Amino acid sequence: MAEEPVDLIHLEGEGNRVILRITGKEARGGPDEADALVAEFHVDTPFVRGSLRTWLFAEDLRQWQRALDMLDTGQDIAWREGTRAPWLFIELDEDDDRCRVTIRDHAMSLTTVTVTVPLTDTWFDDAYQRLDLAWKTWPLDED
Repeated sequence: MAEEPVDLIHLEGEGNRVILRITGKEARGGPDEADALVAEFHVDTPFVRGSLRTWLFAEDLRQWQRALDMLDTGQDIAWREGTRAPWLFIELDEDDDRCRVTIRDHAMSLTTVTVTVPLTDTWFDDAYQRLDLAWKTWPLDED
């Protein structure tokens, strides 16, 4: 039976939405290659709408955990920066409960999009639960 998709990242409000949805697990080609999660960024605003496919590995999920911890302490984050995968930046707005979310695809479309969304304290509990659900739904071998 196929597993239901899991939104690892779900930021939404004020008409804007950024989601990173995991839709399945894919066995990689060779015996030395780790399995990957198949995922897709979705960006939806009144002005721009698009999606971008990506793969996630165990190290990506561990780095997302660290990024969440940093965000939770009030620090801006750069997730997967310097890799071949799309990069995600979240910059906190100190004056209100909003953040700027930037997705940069430097490898394929050469496109960058920035969306402003609310980011409340309750979002963090949900984000950690989403990460736990991703690990439980699609366990990955350590790379």
